[in-house]
Amino acid sequence: MSSPHYPEGTVRALLQTDLVTEATKAALLPRLQTTPYTPQLFDASTYELLRAVAACIYPQPEREYPIELAPVIDKRLAEGDSDGWRYDVMPPDREAYRLGLGGINQAAEAMYQQPFVVLARDQQNLVMEAVAAGTAAGTNWQRLPIDRFFEELLAELTEAYYSHPLAQEEIGYVGMADVPGWSHLEPNQLEPREPGAL
Repeated sequence: MSSPHYPEGTVRALLQTDLVTEATKAALLPRLQTTPYTPQLFDASTYELLRAVAACIYPQPEREYPIELAPVIDKRLAEGDSDGWRYDVMPPDREAYRLGLGGINQAAEAMYQQPFVVLARDQQNLVMEAVAAGTAAGTNWQRLPIDRFFEELLAELTEAYYSHPLAQEEIGYVGMADVPGWSHLEPNQLEPREPGAL
């Protein structure tokens, strides 16, 4: 069963109304920009590796312009932001990403004798399956717990994806209409601000 979603454009239209506070608009509207991103922390090759990993975990073949997830991570790391905690076995976030992305490349080299970014998608999938299973080869995994890194990577990519208005539209989320006044609290009751599902 496919997940319900709103007609294309409805969440973007809702963002333009007075049902969304200015602070929320300021956070969400820039995410709709499709201008090229210049990495702030990673060098060009590491950034392309992060993009390829993100595209492997969150493929978006149906989108003309896929939601770019790598900029969210690069920007957060460049600014030194964090969610305020980390596993005690993990190094600081910047080091964890450098080691983890390097470990993914090491796994690709061990499995296919090529860097991750040049592999076919099915090969990339197999590399990421090995990382997720904790069986990927690579010396970096001796310095970084592979399971914790993959958990953190997956969580951050998921958060970046579903905080984007297009992904919210895809799943029928209109919680960004955060002006007080929601009155229908029972299941299967739509607010006037909620478009009907397709």
